[in-house]
Formats: sequence, C-alpha cells, structure tokens
Amino acid sequence: MPLALLALAIGAFGIGTTEFVIMGLLPEVAGDYGVSIPTAGYLVTGYALGVMFGAPLMTVLGTKISRKRMLMLLMGLFIVGNLLSALAPAFSVMLIGRIVASLAHGAFFGIGSVVAADLVTPDKKAGAIAMMFTGLTVANVVGVPLGTLVGQSVGWRVTFGIVATLGVVGLAGIARLVPDMPQAEGVHLRHELAAFKNVQVLLAMAMTVLGFGGVFAAITYIAPMMTHVAGFADGSVTWLLVLFGLGMVGGNLVGGRFADRALMPMLYVSLGALAVVLALFTLTAHDKLLSAITIALIGALGFATVPPLQKRVLDQAHAAPTLASAVNIGAFNLGNALSAWLGGLVIAAGLGYTAPNWVGAALAAGALALALVSAALERRAGEPGTVVAGGAPAEQRAAVHH
Repeated sequence: MPLALLALAIGAFGIGTTEFVIMGLLPEVAGDYGVSIPTAGYLVTGYALGVMFGAPLMTVLGTKISRKRMLMLLMGLFIVGNLLSALAPAFSVMLIGRIVASLAHGAFFGIGSVVAADLVTPDKKAGAIAMMFTGLTVANVVGVPLGTLVGQSVGWRVTFGIVATLGVVGLAGIARLVPDMPQAEGVHLRHELAAFKNVQVLLAMAMTVLGFGGVFAAITYIAPMMTHVAGFADGSVTWLLVLFGLGMVGGNLVGGRFADRALMPMLYVSLGALAVVLALFTLTAHDKLLSAITIALIGALGFATVPPLQKRVLDQAHAAPTLASAVNIGAFNLGNALSAWLGGLVIAAGLGYTAPNWVGAALAAGALALALVSAALERRAGEPGTVVAGGAPAEQRAAVHH
C-alpha cells in the first residue's frame, strides 16, 4: 500500500476523534451548559447534518482545484471548527463549532476515498479505502478513549483543543505525503450529478443511511446506557469505547478484505448480524460482561459495512465518482443524525436508555432488505433482453464492457 495512504489515515484519525469523542462527553457537556442529555445529543445530530450537507457543497466548491489542495483546505476548516468548540461560551456556539468542523468531514472522506482507490490496482481498491478508514477506526481505540479520559479529568474543552492539534498534524501529513493529483480531464459537475440517476447508487446510499444509522442509534447514548443500566462507573465509559474502537478496526479491515472478493455477500452477513446483535443489546445491556462483548460486536459489524458500501458507490458511479463518494459519506452521517434523533425521542418518551437499540435493529434490518432488493435488480438487469438504465438491453451493455 502506498505511503500516501498513511497521510490520509492521519487526517481520518483526527476527524474520527472529533466525531466520536462527544459520545463519552455528553454528560459533562450537558452539565456545564445546563441542558438535558437528549438536548446535548444535538451536538451529534448537528455534526451529522453538517457532514450530510457539507459533503456535496464542499466537493462542488473544490472541483476546480487539485484533490491534494482541497484535502488541505478541508483540514484547515476542521481545525477552525474544533477551536471554536473548545472556546464556546454557550451551547449554541459549541453547536456552531461542531457544524463548522463537520463541513470538512464528508468531502475529506469522499475525495480521500477516490484518491486512495486511484493509488492502487483495481483488485485492491476496497482494501485501500479500508486502509484510509483505519485512521477513523483507530481513533476510537486511541483518540476517543484518551479524549474522553482527558475530558472527564480536566475538562472537555481541553479535549477539543487537542483535537484541533491533531488537525494540524493531519494537515502537515497531507502536505508532505499525498501526491498532487489533478482532477480527471473532461469530467465536469454535470457528469458527477449524472451518477445520481443510477438507481444502484441511490440504493447503496440508502443502505448506508440505514445500516450505519443502526450503529449510532445505540452508540450515541452509550454513556448513559452503560452507567444507568449496566451499572458501570463513569470512568468505565473510556475502556468501553476502546472495545467499540477495537471492534471497528477489525470489522473495517475484514470488510475491506472480503469486499474485494464478494461484496454483496459481505453486506448480507454484516447487516443481518448487526440487526440481530442490536436487538440483543436491549437484553445484554443489563449485564456488564455481555454489554461489553456486545459493544465490540456492534463496532465490528457496523464498520464491516463501510468499505463495501463505499466501494459499491464508486463502482456504480465509476465514470465520475468524486461527488457520489462524498455524498455517500454524508449518507453515513445522515444515518447518524436520524438515529441520534430517534434515539433521543424514545428516551424522552420514557422508554428507557435501552430503547435506542430497538431503533438501531430496525434500521439495520431495513438496510439488509435494501441490499437484497439491490442484488435482485442487478440480477434482473443481467438477464438477456432486459432493459437497463439508458434503454439498452443487458446483452448490449455486456458487449460494451467486454
């Protein structure tokens, strides 16, 4: 794997830390600002929505400059947003800081995925994407637990100051290691937008929303769930997040490895198992050992879907993948926002801190159903005489590709 992937992973590490560290600090932030836990959850929802809208916006704004320069500009925006969060005098200002930082997220991973895939041979593309996302997963093993520990010990503002520093390191790594890769010749915004006419691209993005939303339905409220239901001490949230992160690292690498071999079967297995494990979490959350095991499994199964889903979008939008790739990162975070909101609703309705797990299970099951529909449509499109997108019979499309 090229050394440039390390630079992308460094940037992903910083972004992953700021995205997930808020989970373990919700009680502290809520207490300092005098708001409820569900209200503090808007810091998760706001960040996710910022990614969703920022991904296409920033990608379109960056169509006229090289991908390397755009990645550097995005890291600069990330630094500014985290500094604003660290210094925010009011909850509303911190929310703004989170949104500013989030604007860099989707475009960074979207453009980064295209760069990573272009650095390797076709049979290693999912593995290269997984390598970049390893920075995101390792953040949950190292950055998030340490950030949570620092936030609980000396204040959450210090945590976000450190995250801003990580952004500086990521910026330096990109400047040093990523090659200057100009935009492909002859590809314009209208070509990028044309990818969204492909029903398979849209189905893949819908799978992303529901599948990863299932993970965040449970993990957004992991701190109150583990302390109020499982009976863990506040300090235990740190190592529970380590378990989640370890699961993410393993699932991400396995997902990348097998997506290059059997992409759709990998999605069936990971999404189906994720739905089952999330449903069981409503029971295992009452036991310390079982809840710890379940948290690791949620991380593994959730992130096993990331490389195949991202590669699925790149494959289906192969002619102009940059915008579709970035929008799919936004889809991950739309799922985060949707599930965090739904999880807050069921908690506020008095259904208890384990109720978001049922929300997550339903979302993951919905993603599995869409994967089956997508595969069925693909098989049907491959049958002789079947009309496919663009009005050409399937055998004519096959002739074009061969």
